[in-house]
Amino acid sequence: MTPSITFLSCDWGTTAFRLRLVERETLKILAEESSKEGNAATAEAWQQAGQPAEQRVPFYLNTVRQHIQQLEAAAGTTLAGVPVVISGMASSTIGMAELPYKPLPFAVDGSDLLTKTIAPTADFPHPVLLISGVQSDDDVMRGEEVQLVGCGFENTPEEQLFLHPGTHAKHVTVQNGQATALKTYMTGEFFALLSTKSILAASVEEGGKLAEGRHQQWFAQGVLESQQANLLHNAFLVRTNDLFRKNSKPENYFYLSGLLIGGECHELLGHLPAGIVLAGEPALVELYGAALRVLGIAHKCPVTTKTAQEVTLNGQWVVLKQHLCTLPTM
Repeated sequence: MTPSITFLSCDWGTTAFRLRLVERETLKILAEESSKEGNAATAEAWQQAGQPAEQRVPFYLNTVRQHIQQLEAAAGTTLAGVPVVISGMASSTIGMAELPYKPLPFAVDGSDLLTKTIAPTADFPHPVLLISGVQSDDDVMRGEEVQLVGCGFENTPEEQLFLHPGTHAKHVTVQNGQATALKTYMTGEFFALLSTKSILAASVEEGGKLAEGRHQQWFAQGVLESQQANLLHNAFLVRTNDLFRKNSKPENYFYLSGLLIGGECHELLGHLPAGIVLAGEPALVELYGAALRVLGIAHKCPVTTKTAQEVTLNGQWVVLKQHLCTLPTM
């Protein structure tokens, strides 16, 4: 396959690894591989191997190479020379090469993000572009900055918001072509802890979709009640709802979700942006979109939704294009 018409997109998080062969012109995915070989597991394996520090990058790239070989088998052709762009936790302390964070502000066209290039070798015949994360005075993100670039924000003086739901949800303010402020909300992690590790675990049950039965009703109730009382009290209502048979365990699951997402979005009521780009996994985007409607936020400022895959691929390609002419070759 001609290297100049494709690129390899590597989204490498703490707990998961995803590699895609992507057509440049259309961003169509031609083949895909994923695994649980996240940076945390790879870092542990490298430490157990007892290799010297200079072997860290080759050790990590060997993981990438194994997945590229599977893509080559699926595509029926060699991918030697195809550039690899890597975003996420691969540039962190547990990644292949720790890069410093880019301090805010940063250009939403990705032109001033911190990057590192790695030259191809006989063992890994691909030029690599590693993208670093971003920091404010008291907050950080890695991976979401590429997704923000992939949203295609317009250069306007009005404040816009990039909202990325997830384990650690990100709210990034965008103005005049610059990302200027960042806030992280541990919404997803709190939900996981409360729903699986706390006393509430016996009162909730995952299953079903938001639109089924009374799930949407209970989710909306959670969102509204999150605005009226303290979360530490509201959370206990999840147990009493079950104890007094007010709702089913799946309905309680959506009620708890509404409490936490509603709490996260509360600050937006006091400082509405001119527009919101909501980008993430479809199930989470659906929940956050519903919460923004329940709170009346979506009626006061336009909300544009995008998938995590869409903005990741677009953002990586935007950044990669800016470095193609300087990527090292064999």
